Amino acid sequence: MTEEQKPVFEESSGNVFADIGLSDADELFTRGKIGIQVLRLLKHRNLKQREISELLGIPQPEVSHLMKGEFQRFSEGKLLIFLKRLDTEITLHLRSRHEPGQSAETVISL
Repeated sequence: MTEEQKPVFEESSGNVFADIGLSDADELFTRGKIGIQVLRLLKHRNLKQREISELLGIPQPEVSHLMKGEFQRFSEGKLLIFLKRLDTEITLHLRSRHEPGQSAETVISL
């Protein structure tokens, strides 16, 4: 294998959207993490798209987008609503990014 043929590896930041330089990388990453959890719960229930539509309160074409992992079509809030409709307890931990040692934290259960 020549030098030109050797694969190039780059260390990831942990957020693929940031790694490719997207301006809304944090938002996309959050949507992806929430969306994957929604998909896991739906697949575990083995529901048909019509049943998912009724359960989540969205039209069938939107179910199709969701099941394809097109999470950018849904806001974080909408994805959290889906989790709630799937009987998931949601807890948000809020703390300052700029003061990691700060002990002040707010916890919100939805």
